[in-house]
Amino acid sequence: MNTLLVINTSSRTARSITRRLTQRYAEGWNLRHPAGRIIHRDLGANPPPAIGHDWISAAFAKPGQETTATQEALELSEYLIEEIEDADTVVLGVPMYNFGMPAQLKAYIDQIVRIGRTFDFDANDLSNPYRPLLQTKPVIVITSAGDGALHPGGSLAHLNFLEPHLTTVFNFIGLTDLNFVRVGYEEYKDDRFKQSLAAADLAVDQLIERSTALELVRQPQYTII
Repeated sequence: MNTLLVINTSSRTARSITRRLTQRYAEGWNLRHPAGRIIHRDLGANPPPAIGHDWISAAFAKPGQETTATQEALELSEYLIEEIEDADTVVLGVPMYNFGMPAQLKAYIDQIVRIGRTFDFDANDLSNPYRPLLQTKPVIVITSAGDGALHPGGSLAHLNFLEPHLTTVFNFIGLTDLNFVRVGYEEYKDDRFKQSLAAADLAVDQLIERSTALELVRQPQYTII
C-alpha cells in the first residue's frame, strides 16, 4: 500500500502557509492514490518531549543490556522512526522561526536521529565514521519565511540556518532525496508574496507527479509465464 507521511510543525492552526501547502500536497496525492494511506503527524499541536537522561542511556545501551525501562524510554522514538520507514513519501511543513526551525521540530529530530537505528558509528573508520541506515525516499520540505531574501541566493541567505540544518540531518540518516518548496515575503503581503505562493502551488503539484512516478518505478515488476 502506498503511504504518505505528512508532518506539520507550524504553531499556527489557522492562517498557516505551510499547513495550507502540505494539505494541498496530501489532497493531490490522495487523488492519485485513492487506496493509499496518509499518516498525519502534527508537531505543532502535539510536540514530542525533549530527550532526557533516560532516553540517552537507553539509546546508548549495549546489545544485550536492553530492559523494559530502556524500551519504554525509546518507545516514541521507535514509533516515529517506523512512520518514516513505512512511508513512500514524506512531506514536511516548516515555517522559519528566528532563522531556524521550530522548537517542536528540533525535538522531533532528536527523537529520530538515533545511533544503531537511523545511523551507525564505526570508530575505526577515521575518514567517515558515520553511516546512514534509512532507505532514501522523496522528502518534500515546504518552508515559509517572512522575507524572501532569506531564501538561497537572496541577500539575507546567510541568516537562513533552517535549510542547511535540515539538509545535514536528513542526509545524515539516509534521506538524501530532498526537495524544497519555498514561500517568501509573508510579512509584506505584496505582489512578491502572491507570486511566491503561486509558484509554490505549482511546485507542489509538480512534486506530486514526480513522487508518484518514482513510486511506480520502485514497484516490483512481475512477468507472467
